[in-house]
Amino acid sequence: MPQEQSHRNRTLFLVGVLHAFTHLYQVALLPLYLRIQQDLNLSSVEQATLLVTILGVAYFLPSYPLGVMADRFSRKKLLGIGLAINSLGFIALGLAPNYAWALAAAAIAGFGGSFYHPAATALVAQLFPEAKGRALGLVGIGASTGFFAGPFYTGWRVVSSGSWRFPVCELGAFGLLAAGLFFLLAHEHSELPPLSKSNEKLSISPPVSAPLFPTTALWFLFLGASFCFSMRDFSGNAMGTSASLFLQNAHGFSPKSTGLALSGLYLASVISNPLFGSLSDRGRMRWVAFVLIIAASMISLFPRVPAAWISPVLLTYGFFFMASYPIVEAALMESVPNSVRGRVFGLFITVGGLIGNISHWVAGNWIHKLGPTAAQVASYLPLYATLSLLVALSICGLPLLHAIRKREHLDPLETGAAALAPLRAANDP
Repeated sequence: MPQEQSHRNRTLFLVGVLHAFTHLYQVALLPLYLRIQQDLNLSSVEQATLLVTILGVAYFLPSYPLGVMADRFSRKKLLGIGLAINSLGFIALGLAPNYAWALAAAAIAGFGGSFYHPAATALVAQLFPEAKGRALGLVGIGASTGFFAGPFYTGWRVVSSGSWRFPVCELGAFGLLAAGLFFLLAHEHSELPPLSKSNEKLSISPPVSAPLFPTTALWFLFLGASFCFSMRDFSGNAMGTSASLFLQNAHGFSPKSTGLALSGLYLASVISNPLFGSLSDRGRMRWVAFVLIIAASMISLFPRVPAAWISPVLLTYGFFFMASYPIVEAALMESVPNSVRGRVFGLFITVGGLIGNISHWVAGNWIHKLGPTAAQVASYLPLYATLSLLVALSICGLPLLHAIRKREHLDPLETGAAALAPLRAANDP
């Protein structure tokens, strides 16, 4: 099956590219808060951080309806359309003449981004049923690349161009180009080439209408898991926004050096996502607990180290924190059948994302209330202690996902084998 495998791998790579742009847009504004505040004549910094919160809310709010669409329509088309809308929203943001326009553009960009995860996660889990953790970990390299490139690029370009608007518009244009290439080169199951001389194509049952969860107990377990991991998301988002303001206010970093430091936060996850994603195929619980406990300790340590150690601490934090995402996503996909994966993931990130993305505004407001003491490192210790605790508590979500899988009578090895059965049958002589 070399040709069929080649198409699968190419599609996986392209989904990773879209993953990069999706998350690049979420963090690109982090080094630009103070420049945006000045340019748009905003009265406080939390008005600038609110742009990222609005983008995040618009990103996660439609996730469930888009999950429904991902279970019924072409996942490839949803992914390409979503990136195009996301990119256009970013171009509109870069051209915003006033704050109201900027808020509307951020909402459009976020809405476009909401197309990605329900369709992409379900598509990858279907393409690679025998190794979901590894495949999602490889796709996670795209997220790591986007998280790195966003603040790095905007922090560098705002200094070289003299305006925050140039890098924002440029990133939007790059995203439009990527959306076009995805439409041309990506494949879905129905488009993959024949697997045998009989012209049989890959045949995995198409999504059918089915209830998300058949019992009330399963609903409670799922919502509990979603809430638990929303604490992880809240802390992760707050780390990006608060670190940007902390470095500039308390350590005197420039936008360029701030962008470089924040980029390092995500750089190491290029390695950790596929590494821990693959390892977790042999034990989700212990690996997600391991990476999140270390990440929580790094959050607590972050404001306590001298300036020379800030980048290594952020690098270590990002290495472990970001690795939790492919592990949790694989666990979620194993907990439910393919026919509802798009909807389940859409609802999962709606709950977690809405709670998690409030953190940008909360962090901005917290730091604004510090007043003159925002220039003092010690003022940030309670904030980071709180974020560290939330990450540790989020570990409670994985046993809940495991309980869902047991009640649904799903075995990850058996479901992988069942999904592969049509492939084997098609290639039998």
